[in-house]
Amino acid sequence: MRVFLTGATGFIGSRVASELISAGHQVLGLTRSDTGAQAIRALGGEALYGDIEDLPGLQRGAAGCDAVIHTAFDHDFTHFAENCQKDYRAIIALGSAMEGSDRPLIITAGAAAGSAGPGQASVEDHFDSEHPNPRVASELAGRELSQRGVNVRVMRLTQIHDTVKQGLVSYIIAHARRTGLSAYVGDGLNSWSAAHVTDTARLYRLVLEKGAAGARYHASAEVDVSFKSIAQTVAQRLGVPLVALAAEKASEHFGWLATFVDKDLKATSVKTRAELGWAPTGPGLLEDLQRADV
Repeated sequence: MRVFLTGATGFIGSRVASELISAGHQVLGLTRSDTGAQAIRALGGEALYGDIEDLPGLQRGAAGCDAVIHTAFDHDFTHFAENCQKDYRAIIALGSAMEGSDRPLIITAGAAAGSAGPGQASVEDHFDSEHPNPRVASELAGRELSQRGVNVRVMRLTQIHDTVKQGLVSYIIAHARRTGLSAYVGDGLNSWSAAHVTDTARLYRLVLEKGAAGARYHASAEVDVSFKSIAQTVAQRLGVPLVALAAEKASEHFGWLATFVDKDLKATSVKTRAELGWAPTGPGLLEDLQRADV
């Protein structure tokens, strides 16, 4: 298939591009720069100049391809809610170019909206449209398009990692370096899920090739990695103290990260594995943290 890939030069998207091309697909990758275009061409793909706020450009890219995989996202978390709305608009634009066909549109979302309540792991068949996490906007856009007949498939991400980046954990590391300590809140036993970036790229390909319209899939290789174990590993790697914080001190210490650090951010992938035959083989999150150049 000829696939329009947004975020084609990003941490995840570049791996997806390589995975798709290796499997015999053609990739038209969205990029904002000549450097990005060169990187896409080096992988064997074609480049389309633009960004996720260029809605007509997104529509042109989608209109000329057999499928779309949308991995781009503005990761400035100081403007998280606004960026989630930006993602909503991008998804609607992409989908509007695919109406009246059965061409798949694979969108990316967070796993939070799949949880039925505090402490419960996200599951593929659940969607809380009222979830307070602003990233729910991505799935709301997907649902709107599905109701219009678009073949939408949702990829929900956990903490996607290698030894260079580790999702939100990368920001935890940077914060610990700045403050000179690695902290967790309360007992630190809230859990985060994770998947290696190569396993995640392979899952995107499987969703493209085998996924079902309207289905949700979870990139979750490890379900229960405690936040305390993450903080302990960061403390060891940076050589800084490990500190337990009272809940009322979390916002003062963590800033915008306080929204996440005391929450369960976990998801199971039982249905994903069964339906697509996904069997992650990459290193675990703590293993990559142990080997990371921090």
